[in-house]
Amino acid sequence: MHHEKFKPGISMNPTEQEPDSTDADTEKVEFTKEQTANQMRMHEEDFLQGLIDAASYTTEERKIIEIARKDPGTGDSRVYFCFTIRPLSEEEYDRCKKKHTKYVRNRSLGMKMPEDTNAVKYRDALIYQATVEEDRAKLWDNKKVWEVLRNKGLQIMNGLDVIEYSLKAGEKDAIIDEIDKLSGYGSNLEEVVKN
Repeated sequence: MHHEKFKPGISMNPTEQEPDSTDADTEKVEFTKEQTANQMRMHEEDFLQGLIDAASYTTEERKIIEIARKDPGTGDSRVYFCFTIRPLSEEEYDRCKKKHTKYVRNRSLGMKMPEDTNAVKYRDALIYQATVEEDRAKLWDNKKVWEVLRNKGLQIMNGLDVIEYSLKAGEKDAIIDEIDKLSGYGSNLEEVVKN
């Protein structure tokens, strides 16, 4: 297997090689069902370790985000602060959305229905959730930062408010794009399904 041709994402048939790739050391062999089962048993440890490694993506993958803007006085670019993000699980995305969605009871159906999602708070929550714990404590949950911002007349109740006041809308968009990429959204997914 050539690792230089590896592309992040999902392949539904990882054993099928690209048409233009050739490997002189590899011989194509057709296995019976029993032989295939034996191969699977022989490599079960590798598959299990791969599954365990794949499940740890939220604790191991990281990306540093730098917030840089042009200094109004000098016109030079300046890094104001930086923090590290990690991928989010689907459950974390869902929890952030539910927390910032207003629900109303539909009397005719007898159930609560989503009425409106506060997009601003939802986006802030995604950034907050994706920020690694140590940076969250230093930046978003830092009581000294809260106090200074309150003294400037800003209403700070929690870390989401710090995100709201310290990041521009476009910066939030770019950060959420990076969170989505780390979380596997927008990956180049290769689907090889045979019916």
